[in-house]
Amino acid sequence: MTPASPSHPAAGPLADLWSGEFAPRQPLALVVLPKVGFALAHHLPAGPPPLPPSHPTSTPVTLVVSAPEPAEAAELVAEIERRCAPRWVWWSASAAVPPATQVRLAACWDLAAVHRLLHGGRRDDPAAVWAAAAGLPLPPPPSRPPGPAARVAPGQLGLWEGTGDDPAARHRLDPTGAEGISAGGGVDTRGTREPVGAGGPLGAGGAFSAGGGFGLGGADGPLAGDGQLDAGWLHRAAGPGEALRRAAALAALALQAQHRQQAALNGLADRRARPGRTSLAVLTARAESAAELLARELERDGLPIDRATAETLLAEIVGPPPRTDADELAARRRRDAPVLAHLRGPVDLRNPAAVRAALRAVGIDVPDTRSGRLEPLRDAHPAVAALLAWRRTERIATTYGHRWLDTHVAPDGRLRGAWHGSDGAAGRMTAQAGLHNLPADLRAAVVAEPGRVFVRADLGQIEPRVLAVVSADPALAAATQADDMYAPVAAQLGRDRPQAKIAMLAAMYGQTTGSAGEALRRMRRAYPTALAYLDAADAAGRSGRDLRTYGGRLVRLAPTPRPPRGLTDPAPPDEASPAAGGVTEQARGRFARNAVIQGPAAELFKAWAVTVRAELPALGGEIVLCLHDELLLHVPIAHAEAAADLLRRALAATAAYWSTASGVRFVADVSILHRWSDAAH
Repeated sequence: MTPASPSHPAAGPLADLWSGEFAPRQPLALVVLPKVGFALAHHLPAGPPPLPPSHPTSTPVTLVVSAPEPAEAAELVAEIERRCAPRWVWWSASAAVPPATQVRLAACWDLAAVHRLLHGGRRDDPAAVWAAAAGLPLPPPPSRPPGPAARVAPGQLGLWEGTGDDPAARHRLDPTGAEGISAGGGVDTRGTREPVGAGGPLGAGGAFSAGGGFGLGGADGPLAGDGQLDAGWLHRAAGPGEALRRAAALAALALQAQHRQQAALNGLADRRARPGRTSLAVLTARAESAAELLARELERDGLPIDRATAETLLAEIVGPPPRTDADELAARRRRDAPVLAHLRGPVDLRNPAAVRAALRAVGIDVPDTRSGRLEPLRDAHPAVAALLAWRRTERIATTYGHRWLDTHVAPDGRLRGAWHGSDGAAGRMTAQAGLHNLPADLRAAVVAEPGRVFVRADLGQIEPRVLAVVSADPALAAATQADDMYAPVAAQLGRDRPQAKIAMLAAMYGQTTGSAGEALRRMRRAYPTALAYLDAADAAGRSGRDLRTYGGRLVRLAPTPRPPRGLTDPAPPDEASPAAGGVTEQARGRFARNAVIQGPAAELFKAWAVTVRAELPALGGEIVLCLHDELLLHVPIAHAEAAADLLRRALAATAAYWSTASGVRFVADVSILHRWSDAAH
């Protein structure tokens, strides 16, 4: 892209940004109206005064730019990024960053992501974000505007269409649709620069003075009389000019929300052994925000799949693609036959009760038919081994079969699905289309493209190492100096390595019976500080007291009909029946015990991932998969070693501020691969 020239229609007002008036990493709010333009808001160089969160910030300056062509809007945003290096502020990256855009933005503040960090839960629509930032009651969930089409284009406007409690809902909205206001007609607001007053219930101040703009409150602003965000205000714009002016008011409001969120984060305790100048909660908010940008890039770029290899693997596992319903029924019978050959009479293998009864008839009496229950009995009867093999094949056939390949793998050979930066109480990144659960049998189809390789990094024993940091247990911190920390733990417990691992997992997951019992008792004697930390979380969960993770994420633990878990979080093992009131105290305790480890582990992982993301473009690479504690990079062969070094350096830099003065060492197993299956999983 070439720098904007003085002849560019937007060069005049935008020149104020890159003339020295705008400082690097200064907050710059962005509201995008696809096929219309965008609005910006920022404070003058002096910035907002150091006021308490309840007080409005100083009056921001706004810019509105008419850019009906997506490429033009992207070029302008990229130019602002290159010249100003701002910290972009938006209500949600999923709406502000269209999936197809190739613009690369370095730093941001995602109000929805930070809201989830501060307040927990899943609802993160702008009305809920603003209410929390302003100290107002949670408003009713937003709904889609009536009628076949909104009056303005969706995308950033789609924020007001609402996501309720379903984080995937935002991906079902068309972020680039053209219905509603067109770019033609109306007021030409290309490159207009106007101030926006605080207005309304938040304090005195003017509206835009130029061109009949809007204040933030009152009949012509986005805030209702009670201070709540009017979810339909943006949709009621009469034309593109008014829509852009309203977008500017919403950008100004976003700056207020960001200021209040940062003040709230600064008020949280920094639990590091040696806190730095910037609080860990603020650093976590920045990483969580950048993770949402990474999620958009993962959606756009996809995971390389060799389709021919995938088709061959599927044919070997489940047979050829079915052409008719009869073909599908025949394939199903072929999959069932090896199991039914060892059972008496016809059995519906997809009915757990029927399978349990059939196993009992051949002498295998089990309380349930979960794979974990059956695996130790694999050699007890041939039906068990056949059933376990059937489950693997059945899962691939029904979830990852030929239809999955046709649906989710594009002609360019990339597997794409929706990504979310933090889902559920643990805050893990999650993905759809099978990206987070791809069976090992199909990983051989994940092949680097010609001239490129994968560079994979897997954090070693991340959860025990995180436990050492968050609990400040000196004995456990000493164990992390080893590449394999289970070896010194085993020596401390007087047990072999497998038993030491069982003891550690039992401590974090709350298992107290069976083979874990004695090992856990030894853990209490060897690492009392770590176990006391976990016990305290367990007690909080049982009593329904909310907790915060090491990085500041609120974990809601008040009794609910079901536990607050994400798409990848395991269900608590002992949910009570609905008649008994939902989840037991024991289940809530176990959930809390695990969340205070999984949550910080997810926060550390994302901080590491976005640090890698920041430097990877210089190597011509991209992150193509984030899998719990594993990063998969796709880079030119010539830069493979440099990418491997980047992964290690980024981990060291992240750990240096995240776990400063803790004495805990983090390690990563880094390898260069042609196929994902070449890695030791």
